Parts: sequence; structure tokens; C-alpha cells
Amino acid sequence: MATPVRTRPWRLLSALLVVLVGFSVWAFFPGTDSSIRLGLDLQGGTQVILVPKPVVEGAVITDDQLAQTVEILRQRVDGLGVAESEVTTAGSGADAAIVVSVPGLNQDRVVELVQQTALLDFRPVWSVFGPTSTTPTDADGAPIEGAVSATDVEVPVQATENSVEFQTEVAALDCLNPTNYSGGTPDNPEQWLGTCDQNGFSKYSLQPAFIKGTNVTDAQAQLPQGGVGWIVSLEFDTEGAGALATASTDLSALPECGTGASPCNAFAIVLDGVVVSAPRFNEPILGGQASIEGDFTAQEARDLANVLKYGALPVTLEPVDVTTISPTVGQDQLSAGLIAGGVGLLLVMVYLLFYYRVLGVVAGLSLVVAGGLLYVVFIVLSKTIGLTLTLAGIAGAIVAIGITADSFIVYFERIRDEIRDGRSLRQACDTGWIRARRTLLAADFVSILAAAVLYLLSVGSVRGFAFVLGLTTVIDVLVAFWFTHPLVVLLGRSNFMQRGSRWTGLDPERLGGVSLADAMAGQSRRKRREGSA
Repeated sequence: MATPVRTRPWRLLSALLVVLVGFSVWAFFPGTDSSIRLGLDLQGGTQVILVPKPVVEGAVITDDQLAQTVEILRQRVDGLGVAESEVTTAGSGADAAIVVSVPGLNQDRVVELVQQTALLDFRPVWSVFGPTSTTPTDADGAPIEGAVSATDVEVPVQATENSVEFQTEVAALDCLNPTNYSGGTPDNPEQWLGTCDQNGFSKYSLQPAFIKGTNVTDAQAQLPQGGVGWIVSLEFDTEGAGALATASTDLSALPECGTGASPCNAFAIVLDGVVVSAPRFNEPILGGQASIEGDFTAQEARDLANVLKYGALPVTLEPVDVTTISPTVGQDQLSAGLIAGGVGLLLVMVYLLFYYRVLGVVAGLSLVVAGGLLYVVFIVLSKTIGLTLTLAGIAGAIVAIGITADSFIVYFERIRDEIRDGRSLRQACDTGWIRARRTLLAADFVSILAAAVLYLLSVGSVRGFAFVLGLTTVIDVLVAFWFTHPLVVLLGRSNFMQRGSRWTGLDPERLGGVSLADAMAGQSRRKRREGSA
């Protein structure tokens, strides 16, 4: 059998060092939060109790609507990351309530995220006004009798046609009142609409919608190239793309207009009754894609995209109680779990040291490197995708200790088998790895596949367990290929290991009475026989 190509261990170790340093700098960069986010069971969080109300007054909320609402809310809060959130129903029928528990988020943000009905529509702009009320008055400044008062008008103002009464109500609307630009009240897309923008800077009179939010198939927060602010890009289904093409073709042919003018080529993007953005159509849009620009921060853009992506709620939600909840798992239980993991790791390392000697030291160092890499990756994922660690996740990491230890045992035993077959230690380290890595990849692939299936089919803390299990398995593969194998190769080239001392773990007693010297002598004899033949 030909000698395999020699491994270049320093390259692999250098690659691992670059990865570890890169994640460490990312995790502990000055001025950023360098802690791991904990779940409800470990740190508590925010609990919001919501009472569902029908969109149409007098309608009855069905069990299907409640189930749909729970699923949409779960997708929204899970869209923040692996947040380990809990969304459940309490009661039934008219007394039903929805309980949302999210770890570690600001209370106002939780309420804003789950309360939005996310009814989106696109409307042609009929006219634009200043934010203040323009209630008609007489020569003395007193309101004309019978005229609409600003205090009597609230968003959204709607009518089936563009009547004088409708325009009078729009004129009387006061957009400096925060109640009128906070949103949360869905509008009827088939009627005319008078409303404010989300900042209270302008007031709009809008025609019936030409696209509804149900036509949106995807939404992503993006930072445009060369742009200044964040945007939310939208993709539409076939019906929405066709309506967008028709409306943009018609509106782009109209001249631009100023405040109070009519008509114009602008259209308004309305979310929950208020205008989020009012861009203009300068040319037809034929690709079925559009974007929302509204001076968003990165977080606002991601939240809006998250709400739009997962659809509109079939009911409106009224928060009746917002509380901060304490951890469901006490500090004693958390400490017990960490102690159990530490003891298990210590026992594994002691066994490896006892049985494999120097190779056991390599295994112990590999576990330390895997633990350090897992820790910094946890911090990075907490920053980026909102990874939240629960007691179930800690259990997943503990289970993965056994998977990692299996990788070392398979490799070490394969080295011993190669030496028993008469190969030198150097050859055994390379040839043994070539054969062992197939087993390692097969076993780790099964673990990753199981974790992926469990993650996709479960919710709550079970998803956290599956995610951490899959993550630690991936790290196990990385450490085995880029640390354990090259370090064993370097040791195999040392004189100490090649002498076959009892401390190497490769002494004759452990190899079934075959010493390294005997193995090398046997190999030499075999080569001489092959040469003479």
C-alpha cells in the first residue's frame, strides 16, 4: 500500500487559530454586549396578555382565527432569532386571551411587535396637506356651526367615495395628535382613506388600494448600495405584480404634484391605517418588486420586514397586561445543571487520560478548544440572530460532549489498528485518519440531521436543544479536522512518541503485545521480501 500524502498540520492549526481569533474579536469587540442571552427559564423576560378583537365589529372570533393568530405571533417573535419565546392561548370563545412571553426584550418593543395587525395596502395619493387641522371658521375665528371639529375625527377616516363630507373630515384631522399617527387600526382597502404619516408630519387623502398586503410573498430589511437609510424590499405574487405594473404605468404617466395638488404620480404605502412611506412612480415597475423607504433604523426595518413577511393577523389585539416575569428555573437548578456538565466533562477527560495517556491529553485539549469556540460562537449568535440559551440548550451542549469524545476514540483506535498492521507511527497517523474520518463524518451527519429535523418540527425550548446540539456537532467536526488530527500528526513525528513509552498510550501492552519497534521491524522485513520477489 502506498504511503499517503503527508499532512501539513501547521496550516490546519493556523486556519483554526484564525477562526478562533476572528470570532473572539467579533464577540468581545469594545463597546458591544459580550454576554450570552439567556432564556425565560434562566433570566425571565416580558409577558404580554392580549385580548383578541374582531376586525369587523360584531363578528365572532373563531378557534381557527385564534390558532392562526398564535402561529403568526410565534413566527414573528421567532423571526427575531432563536428567542425561545412562548405563545399560548388562555380560555376560549369570547373569554379567550393570548399570552406572549419573550425573554430579555424591551417591553415596548414586544407590545409593538405582537400588537400590529400588519394590514398593508398601496394607495394612489389624491392630495397631501399639512399636519394641522383646517376646520372651517367664520370671520371671528369661531368654528362654523355644523362643521366637523378636529376632536371628533380620528384615524382612519374612510368613505366609499370622494365626497365633500369625506374631504371635510380629512381637513379637520389633526396629525399632531399622537393618537392619529400611532397606527394599530386597520383600514378598509376598498374605500377612500384619510390618514397621517407615521411621524405626524403630513396628512393624506388616498384613493382605494391597488395592492393589498396579502399579495406580499416576501419582505427583507436591506441597506441599499450607496444609500443612507435602511429600506424594506418587498416581493409580490402574480396578482400583486400585475396590479403593481398596471398602477405604476398609469401613475408614472402623471405629472408630479405639490402639496394640496391633485392628481399626482405618488402612491402611499399604508400599514395599519397610517402612511409608512409615500414615494413616486417615475417609471413602470414590471418585476413584481418594490421597496419601502421611511428613514428606518436597522432594527425598525428588520421588525417591519418580519411583520410583513409572516402576514396579517386575522384579529386585532389589545394588550391588557404587560409584566416582567421572573426566571422559571432557580439559580440552584441552573448551578446544578452546570455542575453536572462540568462533572461529566471531567470524567470523560479523566477516562481519556487513563486509557490513552498522551493521546488523552490531545483529547482534553480538543475539548477545551471546542468549548472555547462554542462559547464565542454563542456570543456572536446572541448578537446577530438573537440566540437565546436555555436549560434545554445547556443539555444539548452536555450531550454533545459524548459525540465529541466519540470522534477522538474512533481516530485513536484506528491509529492503533494501523500500527498492529505493521505501519509506522507516522503512517498510522495519516492512514488512520483517512479511514477514521469517514466514520466521523457519517456519525456527525446523522447527529446534524437529527438536530435539523427536531428543530424544524418542534417549538420552544426543544428547538433550543436541537439548535445547540447541531451547532456543537458542527464545531466537533471543525475541531477534529483542524485541531485533533494535525496535533496528533505533530506528536507522531516526535521521538518520544515513536519510542513507544507506556505514557504514549501506544505501548506494547496496549497494542496487544506488539511494540512499535517490532511493528517497524516487521514492516522492514515485508519490504525486503517484496523487493526480493
